[in-house]
Amino acid sequence: MKVLSHILVYRRFLLIVFTLLVLLPLPIIVRTKEAECAYTLFVVAIFWLTEALPLSVTALLPGLMFPLFGIMTSKNVASAYFKDFHLLLIGVICLATSIEKWNLHKRIALRMVMMVGVNPAWLTLGFMSSTAFLSMWLSNTSTAAMVMPIVEAVAQQIISAEAEVEATQMTHFSGSTNHGLETDEGVETNERKEKTIPVPGYSNDAGKISRKTELEKNSGTGTKYRTERDHMLCKLMCLCIAYSSTIGGLTTITGTSTNLIFAEHFNMRYPDCHCINFGSWFMLSFPAAIIILLLSWIWLHWLFLGFNFKEMFKCGKTKTAKQKACAEVIKQEYQKLGPMRYQEIVTLVLFIVMALLWFSRDPGFVSGWSALFPEYPGFATDSTVALLIGILFFLIPAKRLTKTTPTGEIVAFDYSPLITWKEFQSFMPWDIAILVGGGFALADGCEESGLSKWIGNKLSPLGSLPVWLIILISSLLVTSLTEVASNPATITLLLPILSPLAEAIQVNPLYILIPSTLCTSFAFLLPVANPPNAIVFSYGHLKVIDMVKAGLGVNIVGVAVVMLGMSTWIRAMFDLSTYPSWAPPISNETMP
Repeated sequence: MKVLSHILVYRRFLLIVFTLLVLLPLPIIVRTKEAECAYTLFVVAIFWLTEALPLSVTALLPGLMFPLFGIMTSKNVASAYFKDFHLLLIGVICLATSIEKWNLHKRIALRMVMMVGVNPAWLTLGFMSSTAFLSMWLSNTSTAAMVMPIVEAVAQQIISAEAEVEATQMTHFSGSTNHGLETDEGVETNERKEKTIPVPGYSNDAGKISRKTELEKNSGTGTKYRTERDHMLCKLMCLCIAYSSTIGGLTTITGTSTNLIFAEHFNMRYPDCHCINFGSWFMLSFPAAIIILLLSWIWLHWLFLGFNFKEMFKCGKTKTAKQKACAEVIKQEYQKLGPMRYQEIVTLVLFIVMALLWFSRDPGFVSGWSALFPEYPGFATDSTVALLIGILFFLIPAKRLTKTTPTGEIVAFDYSPLITWKEFQSFMPWDIAILVGGGFALADGCEESGLSKWIGNKLSPLGSLPVWLIILISSLLVTSLTEVASNPATITLLLPILSPLAEAIQVNPLYILIPSTLCTSFAFLLPVANPPNAIVFSYGHLKVIDMVKAGLGVNIVGVAVVMLGMSTWIRAMFDLSTYPSWAPPISNETMP
């Protein structure tokens, strides 16, 4: 028993040593560049899947092992760790920092929920829509962490509203009234206490979870939930936030790191193809995200509250006590924000300008503003726009430089920008930046060593299968793998394998890479599958089996919609039925 306890304590260290030693015969016996690169690939893959080392530390291993094996020089490996992706990420994080600093995200979320009303079905749809919209521009983790306290306040208000109506006399007798629940970060109330716990794999402030660990028992019943339906409603609202934050991230290139990793890998491997940009990705993924969001809403509502078509879609009816209380708490939270401030207006304007410049750079159906520089075709990318807007956040003052007092006196303020470098650093996910860089280095090593060609040739017999079956198999494989491994690690690991597979079977690479990239985000089954799941799970309303049952349905919906999209509008957009000229011809080389 003592030996077993020691093994458990040192299991990560033992796993690292065991992996390195067990795979060591591969480069020693085979002694080819392909085998040496495969050794590095297997070691990195195992460490990523098991998280024996931190993901970003594992991502540095190609920088160590490729020069030692003579696959790439240290200089060339180092250049792979900082690409166009990183500049785009910096600009987007500047925007996210300003949005969160000046509370624009809360105003957007509350306003969208107020627009859809307080019917439970429409309320959850309102939260899902606002969360998905925010997730298009912010990280999925940040979005879930920001919206969840508001949802928790509304959920607890619903739980207590009916009890207050039925026990008004008791409430007056005890002298206690419900004043709503505070949702501002850092505020402790008598109803519950907060503590902050880290999300595995995230080191920035956005990766921290504001967890409500002690809910005050309902005064009318002495239980945490007044009825089973109240409990089901809490489960429904929690899962809606987790899943919609992930679904919203599908929509834009910058919405989630997996999309960015795919775009950078694709543009590096196929430089002659200019079909993947912000606008084209939005047009292919937005319809899919909308369909997945609506079907997931219906599925979750049916699973937890039952599907009553008349109840879900009724409007203009008399509001119940619960609905009035819910509407009141949302209205109060919105009123606390006051009128839009100067900082919010400037941030919103820059946000809109960034989106418009992204869409209009090269929309495809017409010439974009990039055509104004014909002597430099392809030089300006989405990262150019992101950097331009990102730098403006450090230049534009956070408040007017002077102010006139009621007495006519002019008061001068110190100059301070919308965001500071220190604030930017606290939001910048440096671990993700290094992780992505490690994936690029791994992909470059596979190309330089010839491992990609060898894998492609070995997979060429799959060409006898129908294309739709290959896409389905790869999508299901990715969806399963991403439940136990991080999304960035999964896509980084599989892209260098799927690209040569498409080339070997003479299929348009986009036909396989697009659905695989989308399915990488479908981590809905487990709390540990991605940070948004962990955030909502930490609030204590859910059990693992709840997330498994709900996530299984959303996974099926997601894969089905992706398959539908690949057979219809996405296929037409990129002419996926033909093997493109920008893809390399099949090679007959094999590994010695």
